[in-house]
Amino acid sequence: MQTRQLGKNGPQLSAIGFGAWAIGGPWQFGWGKVDDSESVNAIHAAIDNGINWIDTAAVYGFGHSEEVVGKALKGMKEKVFVATKCGLVNDGRGSVINNLQPESIRKEIEASLRRLGTDCIDLYQIHKPDPNVPIEISWEVMLRLKEEGKVKYIGVSNYDSFMMGKCIETAHVQSLQPPYSLIKREVDENILPYCAKNEIGVVVYSPMQAGLLSGTFDMQKVAEDDWRRNNPYFSEPKLSSALSLVEKFIPIAAKQNKTVGQLAIAWTLKNPAVTSAIVGARNAEQVKQNVDASNYIMSDDEYLHVINLAKEFGL
Repeated sequence: MQTRQLGKNGPQLSAIGFGAWAIGGPWQFGWGKVDDSESVNAIHAAIDNGINWIDTAAVYGFGHSEEVVGKALKGMKEKVFVATKCGLVNDGRGSVINNLQPESIRKEIEASLRRLGTDCIDLYQIHKPDPNVPIEISWEVMLRLKEEGKVKYIGVSNYDSFMMGKCIETAHVQSLQPPYSLIKREVDENILPYCAKNEIGVVVYSPMQAGLLSGTFDMQKVAEDDWRRNNPYFSEPKLSSALSLVEKFIPIAAKQNKTVGQLAIAWTLKNPAVTSAIVGARNAEQVKQNVDASNYIMSDDEYLHVINLAKEFGL
């Protein structure tokens, strides 16, 4: 598996990272029921197939994802780079709220360290901006955690260029984690160029648009409590447009004996600002399919062609 450097003086990450959102199990933004043993096997399959890093978050399953990751990596933590996030917490009634108050961040990291079974997190990221806390306040805490040796690198997720600029006034932002896919390209115009200019690594999430661009998506198989049932991309008219677009992608991917999902992942990795694509998996077979996207050779013409197809479908 190809590796790329994560930001200025950062570590070498595999071009595809294991996304641990879905293995968190049922919660407000869950993907339905999961089998923890299958999740552990999926993580082991990822490592065996060249993936050297995992992305999780304290909020995924309200801690369950981190627990599963910790269990899977027992005895092999030195082999795998682990990223997790803070700033989204349980309000006590099962709903997610923002909280980037310093005391909350400190409480979160101690819980994450315990669940992951480690004394230092490789990459600690702010999950989402908190409108009630000044950017400088929360970022200062992140810097202190790094100085205290609780984390190696600090980054942000879902931040824009202005927000990252405010962070940089205090300390370098090692990485940004934005949503990015063939049909969600908003970061292309300003945010990705900003990251490239400022040596900020980029680890994109949902390159297959939460499965919509996988080539195998079936709304009938989506669990009743799956968060996607309340997401506009999985409602009309976007749902039909995206599925029609996928049909156009099938023969393109087939020329390289690849799937549409692999094409979608490879498209995000074609952008030179992108360090790695975070791709979720619930079992070992899904992991192997994801890994095969890393050797998809996409030409400049193909890259532009699939964008133009997406625009034709209003996506």
